[in-house]
Amino acid sequence: MYIFGSIRYTKERSSIVVIGLSIHTAPVEMREKLAIREAEWPRAIAELCGLNHIEEAAVLSTCNRMEIYVLALSQHRGVKEVTEWMSKTSGIPVSEICQHRFLLYNKDVTQHIFEVSAGLDSLVLGEGQILAQVKQVVKVGQGVNGFGRNISGLFKHAITVGKRVRTETNIAAGAVSVSSAAVELALMKLPESSHASSARMLVIGAGKMGKLVIKHLVAKGCTKMVVVNRSEEKVAAIREELPSGVEIIYKPLDEMLSCAGEADVVFTSTASETPLFLKEQVETLPPVRDARLFVDISVPRNVGSCVAEIDGARVYNVDDHKEVVAANKEDRVRKAMEAQAIITEESKHFEAWRDSLETVPTIKKLRGYTERIIAAEVEKFLPKMSVEMNKKTRKAVDDLIRGIVNKLLQGPMQHLRCDGNDSRTLSETLENMQALNRMYGLDAEILEEKIRAKVEKK
Repeated sequence: MYIFGSIRYTKERSSIVVIGLSIHTAPVEMREKLAIREAEWPRAIAELCGLNHIEEAAVLSTCNRMEIYVLALSQHRGVKEVTEWMSKTSGIPVSEICQHRFLLYNKDVTQHIFEVSAGLDSLVLGEGQILAQVKQVVKVGQGVNGFGRNISGLFKHAITVGKRVRTETNIAAGAVSVSSAAVELALMKLPESSHASSARMLVIGAGKMGKLVIKHLVAKGCTKMVVVNRSEEKVAAIREELPSGVEIIYKPLDEMLSCAGEADVVFTSTASETPLFLKEQVETLPPVRDARLFVDISVPRNVGSCVAEIDGARVYNVDDHKEVVAANKEDRVRKAMEAQAIITEESKHFEAWRDSLETVPTIKKLRGYTERIIAAEVEKFLPKMSVEMNKKTRKAVDDLIRGIVNKLLQGPMQHLRCDGNDSRTLSETLENMQALNRMYGLDAEILEEKIRAKVEKK
């Protein structure tokens, strides 16, 4: 039934689609349920490519966004299948995901991922961590079935764009990361009587994000803090990178609650999938003079939302960083305009490259079509021979026919090959491809082969 159903799609090529939820469209409560850990990305790609209308896939899951990129045989059916998969894996109803998701197709996907990689779509404009996360998508995807030519090409080109924007514009000048925004937010919320050098700081988690929090606290004048982590090695390594006058006190995880009781500000940045702090735990902590601040930059969150119900506690998560970055809105717009020129240029290059890929199946199918004709005609010719042909004579006949056909195909084949750099030549190449597809009925055959492969795989 898939083969007959494919006819309705033969007029359009497979589409690149992104189904996403970000800090701009969905609350952290939803994003944390949808989040997929990096170690699970290959499994997610395999499951997505097992869906009927999905050929390739990639996952970009960070604290600020959860985006699924796919190459879909059908836009409508592909989006429906991926949305249902997201619902199944997260437990969030499809209707709720649809309220908060955004959908982009083809050129709009290219524009979006290039802006993401350049740091234009980040809450903190130009922040460098997102480029590292895009690089990680490619690194994890290498060798994974389903991280195919179109999607991998898109992400590799996005990395190029991210590097160009940061090299050729001043977008990264003065840019802050999620971690530095968290530190700025904490200092904004501290009472006037407190400041970075006097407030008691606790950092839970010494990974990449925790390390940046520590460094930004030091840059703001903090000279003493407690760091809770599973092992002491990472904390010791961070201590070596800091000035000699900074005191970093290591504490193991089982002392986390007692350390929180002695802190004015608690930063959390661990990969724990369950909250580290809940209402009943925080209620037992000794009170502080004003309010204890919990600044949570983890997704899923390390601090339960119920903690905010306690009078002596204030809870902030990644969605609250908007307050920090709102002040430099004019500067964001100016820097974004500088980057957009590069993104527009690179988008054209990528689309030309992707268009040039379209001719490859046509070339293969045209050759296969002629091979079948040659075989059939030779088989019809043999019974008409008065004497039986030996292998040598038969090969000579095959070579003769194949040579004639190849000469006839030489012109069409030359007009199907293009490097994608010349837009005029590329346009003509695609017109030639479409004409040949119509003349020889290759369109339906190409798409039927894709769908047949999906059916056999399942």
